[in-house]
Amino acid sequence: MESDESVGSGKDERRAAGELEAAVLTALWAADGPLTPGEVQARLDSGLARTTVTTALTRLYDKEVLDRRRQGRGYAYFPVQDAPGITAQRMHTELERDGDRETALARFVARLGPDDERFLRQLLETEGP
Repeated sequence: MESDESVGSGKDERRAAGELEAAVLTALWAADGPLTPGEVQARLDSGLARTTVTTALTRLYDKEVLDRRRQGRGYAYFPVQDAPGITAQRMHTELERDGDRETALARFVARLGPDDERFLRQLLETEGP
């Protein structure tokens, strides 16, 4: 039984990389200020090791979703983007990876619903040169 639990918890940690980052962001967005890895760990109340939380925080920092400031011997982290900002960043990242940016954009726009298409047109008209 113990081996099943340890296998399951390892699987959960591997499976949950994106889920963990989302939970970390939710905790930071709800905070009144920067949080240390230990404070984030306590808010998650998930039984995760502090090193696992620190790894997630470091990855989000490397992705420029979080910033940090020195606090004692470590860092306290705070978000620099909200959820829509993160979505926009992901979209830009995907466009940067694709060698045929124009086709990727054309296919994205072709799959927009009428309301999204109308909104995008409105944005482009008001944000123009």
